[in-house]
Amino acid sequence: MIADFQELSDKIEQLAELTQSLRRENAQLRQANAALVAENLGHQKRLAEAHARVSALLEHIPPLESADANPEKEDLQS
Repeated sequence: MIADFQELSDKIEQLAELTQSLRRENAQLRQANAALVAENLGHQKRLAEAHARVSALLEHIPPLESADANPEKEDLQS
C-alpha cells in the first residue's frame, strides 16, 4: 500500500513538473506570438506605403494611344 502511495506521489510530481514546463512554454509562445504580430503590423504598414507610392507613380504615367500600343504589330503587317 505504501508503494501505491509512492507511485501516486511520483505521478503527481511528474504532473506538476509537466504543468510548470507547459506554463513556461506557453509564456514563451505568447511572447513570440506578440513579437510576430508586431512584425506583421510593420510589414502591413510598409506594404500599404509601397502600394500608395506605386499608385501615385501610376497616376503620373500617361495612357498609351491605340496606334502606339503595338508598334511591332504594324511593322509585321507592312
